[in-house]
Amino acid sequence: QVQLVESGGGLVQAGGSLRLSCAASGRTFSSRAMGWFRQAPGKEREFVAAISWSGDSTYYADSVKGRFTISRDNAKNTVYLQMNSLKPEDTAVYYCAASYGPLILTTISGYAYWGQGTQVTVSS
Repeated sequence: QVQLVESGGGLVQAGGSLRLSCAASGRTFSSRAMGWFRQAPGKEREFVAAISWSGDSTYYADSVKGRFTISRDNAKNTVYLQMNSLKPEDTAVYYCAASYGPLILTTISGYAYWGQGTQVTVSS
């Protein structure tokens, strides 16, 4: 069992930055790939970024590539999402998720555990 708690969301102006954190409980965190997803009002939940169990591999949605950076600290059981050059279209609830295994996946079905989400609002 893995429990995930996100933090770091808030209101920011366009062009600004936020850093999301996801604290995980459970002994299997370091053996799982981790991902960030987001869901805007009236839209489906979508993949944002993922990182392998070791942190050596990362993958990003085209919409955030070059602006967002995912990282993890296995010693602290925490995964991060650094978001720079934020745009109004980045406004959404952001969810942290733990995969079933060590490899990066981009589909919702590939993730076994989910956090409660944190709101990110980017004003124009």
